[in-house]
Amino acid sequence: MDRIEELLTRGVDTIYSTKAELEKVLRSGKKLKLYQGFDPTGTQLHIGHMVGLRKLRQWQDAGHHVIFLIGDGTGQAGDPSGKTTARDKFFTREELRANAVDYVKQAGKIVRFEGENPVEIRFNGDWLNKLTLVDILDIAGHFTLQQLTERDLFQERMKRNEPVNLREFLYPLLQGYDSVAMKVDLELGGSDQTFNMLVGRDLVRAILQKEKFVMTTPLLTDSQGRKIGKTEGNVIALTDAPEDLYGKIMSLPDDVIVRGFEYLTDVPMEAVKKIEKDFTNSPVEYKKQLAFEIVKQLNTDEDAKKAQEYFEKTVQKKELPSDIKEIQLSSDDEEIIDEDFLVDLGLVSSKSEAKRLMQQGGVEVDGKRLTGEQNLPLKNGMIIKVGKRRIVKLKTAR
Repeated sequence: MDRIEELLTRGVDTIYSTKAELEKVLRSGKKLKLYQGFDPTGTQLHIGHMVGLRKLRQWQDAGHHVIFLIGDGTGQAGDPSGKTTARDKFFTREELRANAVDYVKQAGKIVRFEGENPVEIRFNGDWLNKLTLVDILDIAGHFTLQQLTERDLFQERMKRNEPVNLREFLYPLLQGYDSVAMKVDLELGGSDQTFNMLVGRDLVRAILQKEKFVMTTPLLTDSQGRKIGKTEGNVIALTDAPEDLYGKIMSLPDDVIVRGFEYLTDVPMEAVKKIEKDFTNSPVEYKKQLAFEIVKQLNTDEDAKKAQEYFEKTVQKKELPSDIKEIQLSSDDEEIIDEDFLVDLGLVSSKSEAKRLMQQGGVEVDGKRLTGEQNLPLKNGMIIKVGKRRIVKLKTAR
């Protein structure tokens, strides 16, 4: 397929108005202004974000004007997309701007913010925070209550008598206005953002009297519809160490792998189709290929080789790595190996993750599996292993 066909099909869910209309514009040679918005309500981008970021990179490589929009304005309202209950916390603009620094650094692993045709960084708080009462009323005047309450997630909440916070209810109007403020030709976003993006399409048509295309990207999910990339205690972050990233990709469900090749790599689609046909014959090898491709893309080829060697040695051959991290303890007293201890050692990010791993038999001390907290004398050279990849050796005076 040619570049335009791949741009319009690979890793694409739906195009509004139609693929044919957008293709006609692109084949005329016109360069578009487009954007994707990111509300920095956390500090980490994960592989679920890669689908959209890679599509932005394709538009950038094709010479179009790409905007990486940071939602320090919309983030204050709180995007209800994918939320089955109302938020219990709303972020301040200062918190969102602080998080945005990390977002830009991480997105820079995929899109170019410097060099040829750099992606432009903008903040929607620059215009949303300046809207007057009359401005907001004028925006709202383009929609009816019935139109906004048609949104599936609002309907689901109301059926369960769950509250719909008015801040969340207004969110689509704010996101929609971004398209007007930037006068864009196209908006890119995950399929869970379709409602918000179509609101923007209506506003552009009403206020600017022009067409705005919407391109939705599929969500990276398993066969049960669960999102991949951000699960409890196991975020597959773009900034994960190469060994951890490789191992987490290897832990993905089999039904995600083929789509992973399509959405997250540059492996030609002809090869992806062959992988799909042959996957059941060599699932581990194809998982290793996907893990290698993603680690290489986010780091370097050398990092990917080392991560694969580490996985093969520590997981497939069940050997201990030669360079286990050593931790010097300040006390030689008996310790309780519990959630707090594992957090203190840096082996888990939270007590809830530690508890879950213990319950699942994912914590070992000198090769013996723990099923709960336990009093153990700490010995010099004791090996503590959490999951398949997090291993430390304790150093004590004993």
